[in-house]
Amino acid sequence: MNSRSAFTFLFLTLLLTPLLAAAWKRSVPGGWSKISDVKDPHVEEIAKFAVAQYNEQSKGVAIEFKGVESGETQVVAGTNYRLVIDAKRGESIGKYEALVWEKPWENFKKLQSFKPVA
Repeated sequence: MNSRSAFTFLFLTLLLTPLLAAAWKRSVPGGWSKISDVKDPHVEEIAKFAVAQYNEQSKGVAIEFKGVESGETQVVAGTNYRLVIDAKRGESIGKYEALVWEKPWENFKKLQSFKPVA
């Protein structure tokens, strides 16, 4: 391979590698995808469900839903929602991560986890 061919190969490899990696990341089955509109009514409904379930299951002071800060979805047998939720406990507002599994065709939602974000 002459030096010009080697340079062209190296250039194309360096150019295409990040593009292929980005395309692979977006197309990985079962991967997480960012929620672009966290103010979408359905996303807020899922978050409010998570807070209500947490309040039902916890023995402490109830928290009050304030909003969704960020979130991701994952397609499984239904959809997993991983949300960062702002909620008020007493006088302070904290951040919590909730994982909710939803199968809308079965009218099914389940809170998988709910924990404070450090």
